[in-house]
Amino acid sequence: MRRRHRRRASRVAVVTGTRAEYGLLQSVMRAVREEPSLRLQIVAAGMHLLRKFGYTVDRIRRDGWRIDACVRMQAGSDNPLDQAAGLSRGVAGVARFLQQAQTDIVLVLGDRIEAMAGALAAVTTGRVLAHIHGGDVAPGDFDDPLRHAITKLSHIHFVATRSSMRRVVRMGEEPQRVHLVGGPGLDRLYELVRRSPPDRVRTGTALVVHHAYGRPAAAEERVMSDLLKAVASVGLRRLVVYPNSDRGHGGVIRAIQRHRRDGDSGSVEVVRSLPRDDFLRSLMEADVLVGNSSSGIIEAAPAGTASVNVGLRQVGRQRAGPSVVEADESFDSIRGAILIARRKRPKPGRPTVYGDGQSGPRIARILADTEPTPGLRRKRMTY
Repeated sequence: MRRRHRRRASRVAVVTGTRAEYGLLQSVMRAVREEPSLRLQIVAAGMHLLRKFGYTVDRIRRDGWRIDACVRMQAGSDNPLDQAAGLSRGVAGVARFLQQAQTDIVLVLGDRIEAMAGALAAVTTGRVLAHIHGGDVAPGDFDDPLRHAITKLSHIHFVATRSSMRRVVRMGEEPQRVHLVGGPGLDRLYELVRRSPPDRVRTGTALVVHHAYGRPAAAEERVMSDLLKAVASVGLRRLVVYPNSDRGHGGVIRAIQRHRRDGDSGSVEVVRSLPRDDFLRSLMEADVLVGNSSSGIIEAAPAGTASVNVGLRQVGRQRAGPSVVEADESFDSIRGAILIARRKRPKPGRPTVYGDGQSGPRIARILADTEPTPGLRRKRMTY
């Protein structure tokens, strides 16, 4: 009797470039590692290797992951050329690793230059590219163009919402390549909520996560200063997380440092980075999240915390619920929105448009059933 041919395990390289996106990817990485027909490879790049932002590559190692390659990209300056030079270094560095490691599938998330570097390295070296969170809309600095460009490069799409799924298909992607899996950043959050539901006793603390998005550092500094003053004016303590490395970040950091220096003792805590579980617990315990991070749009509501979304960075991104309160970048608008948000009490653990917390296992199962053939790498437009 002839034995059935058994396919070799596919090598899946997950490219992570920031603390935030690493947090979203952890459940996916865990599920890939547990799939017998998959072999996990981890590439740490970009912000993870910058001491200015906490050198979070050490966090990945402390979490027990083996890093297969470290790829230096940005130098961490606010010079626009730093992003361009970092992208080129990233493409070359990731490509060298993929070739050496004989990677079959490359998995990236989102819209940053680290994801773009992984995507370009994948397609130019003949790998299958899989993309998480394609089809979303959030202009950021140049986030939308990068995200949509990665979508057009990708062979497999793992989308978070039905709206994003429709958008990817309308971009000319073949429907059978597009999989609705939900947002993987919710996987661990739902675990924590089930294990220890927030009691919603007010802690008197605001979690502040605010990023620059491409303007001069002086403009970003003014916005962040007004934001922090608005939070302080309503009597909330501030747990402030450093921004990402997007252009203008120096201004945000200067405002944070000045606010910490001038604030009342014990009223301000500043961290460069938080481990994922610590961040989620802080989110669950906070009275409100204030800033322009996607965590205020996607994760805050199922954590049981209202959020104030400041400015235009997340314009167009689908809200997880009515507990997201919008504000412009003025002191008065932010202060008013905080007062409204503090009256809202979203129910923790409730499913949202971003899914039910099972995204990682879904993604791993689809990858396990995917054979990285030349036919899969050949794409065609549907219009």
